[in-house]
Amino acid sequence: MRQETLTIGELAARSGVATSALRYYERLGLIRAGRTGGNQRRFDRTELRRVSFIRISQQLGVSLEDIRAALAELPEGRTPTKADWARLSAKWRHRLDERIELMTRLRDKLTNCIGCGCLSLRSCNLYNPDDELAAEGPGPRRMLAGPPASGVQRLTSTGGSADRE
Repeated sequence: MRQETLTIGELAARSGVATSALRYYERLGLIRAGRTGGNQRRFDRTELRRVSFIRISQQLGVSLEDIRAALAELPEGRTPTKADWARLSAKWRHRLDERIELMTRLRDKLTNCIGCGCLSLRSCNLYNPDDELAAEGPGPRRMLAGPPASGVQRLTSTGGSADRE
C-alpha cells in the first residue's frame, strides 16, 4: 500500500528542494504539513505538486510573494491543476516576455561594451558620452531601458515609466 504522507526528507528527495527551503515555504504558507505526536512534519503527497508549482514559477522569475498570491486564489489547500497553471501562467506571460527582452538586450550589448576595453559607462564615448545618463539617476539606464524610440515609453531601472523620448 502506498504511503499517504511524506517526511520532509522524502519530500526534499522527490522534489529536489532542500529541507530548509521546504521549511521556509511552510513558514510562508505556500505548503502545509501535519505533525506527528513527536512533532515531526508529515506532508500530504499532494504537497509535492505544490512544491513543483513553486519551483517552476520561481524558474520563470516569479517572486514567492506572487506565487503565494496565486496559490491563495485556489480553494483552501487545493493543489494547482493544469487549468490553474494555464490561467496563472498567462498572467505572468507579459512579465516573462519583458525579462526575455531584457536578457536579450543584455546579451547583445554586453560584448559591445567590453569590446572597447574601457569597461566604464562613465567614460565610454560609445554608450555614454560625457556621462549624460548620470542626470537620469542611478542604475543601468541604457541596459534596462533599451534603445530609445521616438514617442515610445520606456521603463526606468525601478520598473516604472520614464518620460517619453
